[in-house]
Amino acid sequence: MPKYTFVVFTNAVEGQDSEYNEWYDGTHVPDVLAVPGFVSARRFKITGNEHGAVPPPGKYLALYDIETDDIERTMADLHGRAGTSAMLISDTMGPERASMLYEAMTETVTQR
Repeated sequence: MPKYTFVVFTNAVEGQDSEYNEWYDGTHVPDVLAVPGFVSARRFKITGNEHGAVPPPGKYLALYDIETDDIERTMADLHGRAGTSAMLISDTMGPERASMLYEAMTETVTQR
């Protein structure tokens, strides 16, 4: 079955980081993982130790692992739920966000 990683960059509304992260971890991640095909999630925050000429697209990063034979249907299901009772969006999330979908090219490589 094909594997994908959905990469999402977000920001909290100024001064709302605590409330935003509580909602994201406690509500949003479980709502996303309820979408068939989504199998796991990890979140990160930027460290302030960035290098390069391009500014990061968000302070927060979420990586969602997806396994599905129909990625179009899976993503349509996700987007169809956003903003409904199945996936409420908090007003603590800032408007600046970006997302990308990547298809796995290799299996995970680990150190022996």
